[in-house]
Amino acid sequence: MRFEELPTPCYVVDEGLLEKNLKILNGVMERTGCKIVLAQKAFSMYSLYPLIGEYLSGTTASGLFEARLGYEEMGKENHVFSPAYREDEIDEIIEICDHIIFNSFSQIEKFKDKALKAGRSIGLRINPECSTQIGHDIYNPCAPGSRFGVTLKNFRPDLLEGIEGLHFHTLCQQNSDDLETTLNAVEEKFGPYLRKMKWINFGGGHHITREDYDIPRLEACIKRMQDEYGLEVYLEPGEAVALNAGYLVTTVLDTLENSMNIAILDTSASCHMPDVLEMPYRPPLLGSGEVGEKPHTYRLGGQTCLAGDVIGDYSFDQPLKSGDRLVFGDMAIYTMVKNTTFNGMALPAIAVQDKDGECKVVRQFSYQDFKMRL
Repeated sequence: MRFEELPTPCYVVDEGLLEKNLKILNGVMERTGCKIVLAQKAFSMYSLYPLIGEYLSGTTASGLFEARLGYEEMGKENHVFSPAYREDEIDEIIEICDHIIFNSFSQIEKFKDKALKAGRSIGLRINPECSTQIGHDIYNPCAPGSRFGVTLKNFRPDLLEGIEGLHFHTLCQQNSDDLETTLNAVEEKFGPYLRKMKWINFGGGHHITREDYDIPRLEACIKRMQDEYGLEVYLEPGEAVALNAGYLVTTVLDTLENSMNIAILDTSASCHMPDVLEMPYRPPLLGSGEVGEKPHTYRLGGQTCLAGDVIGDYSFDQPLKSGDRLVFGDMAIYTMVKNTTFNGMALPAIAVQDKDGECKVVRQFSYQDFKMRL
């Protein structure tokens, strides 16, 4: 199937672009000896896990279901972190996860013995109270009142027995200068305890595959932990794995005018591209321009009843008409994993484009997928 023959709406992941990212990440691993695992919370398209597994060390999960997915579909190192684990799930988590990272000493006291008896490596998430983001507290794990990680004030050195690693995750779509700043804070507050550990996990949020990312600085940070403390270093990026490797193909259903030109699409910001509203974020649209850059500017919106279901304002060389197909870029990450059927919107199909340009639909959804969620 060719790209133009795909049903819409449809997420399409370009295998060649994904592999390009994976080679960059694998290069960091080869040069430094660190391990990089896929954060499934950003990208969980498991039909591509065999390819990802050729380059990365495994997966990391935010709970039982993601942990099962990584265990079943990639079968390499399997890490998990949760703010708190359920008693009715912890046994299965211990059974399938190699590294289990706890968010508090009370959780460690509750579940440590079980995990150690099973031969698992236990980690503790720390909060270095170092915010490198401004104005985005929804994405800031170090914001005041954060529920993530143990602060120095609440740290319990007397309960470190059996703990093999420390984990921090403070970044979101950031460069390695912010990692370096965070690492300084980690050393300042938790340095004495690093020497008691076997590994350290830098968490996610590293935009390693972005063009302007400073990879040498990242590698210097990794080597610093290895050389100074003898630690094995883990990173768990999500976005960097599939950054700019996917598309969302959609069709114009209608156009209208209300103070400006408006186009209604068969996709939805609210349902299919939630970061557009949550970040907020303006996704790239192939062949379009900024407002007023090209002769015809349109506000693009979805079919739902939400007044704010608007993707953004874009300009085009020609007027849009019913039946036109539009292609949004960077639509692999935080899309499939966060989409909804609000208003009964159908979920987009999921497809892979191979290196020859051929597309294969790996999943299509129906009314039953909507109904059975309810």
